[in-house]
Amino acid sequence: MKSVFIAFNQANTERIEYMLDYLKINGFTFFEQVQGRGSKTGEPRRGTHTWPEMNSAIITIVDDAKVPEILSMVKKIDQINEEVGIRAFVWNVEQAV
Repeated sequence: MKSVFIAFNQANTERIEYMLDYLKINGFTFFEQVQGRGSKTGEPRRGTHTWPEMNSAIITIVDDAKVPEILSMVKKIDQINEEVGIRAFVWNVEQAV
């Protein structure tokens, strides 16, 4: 199993929800307001007057075979509007209860 963490500008929320439904990924944890700074441009997402945009994040645990599909769709979402921002990170899940 793999854990996939996806951080994205809130403007992409509907696209992410559609992606999860399309890929039949039922289980996930959604973090609605996540602050941070992008790795490419370094532009902050802080929800402040100066940096008003906010990010959200989702983490899901999936079978290894789902990972390429998720990453492919995340890349497509990013290509729609690279300035908005979306990133995905994958790591192994050693155990689960």
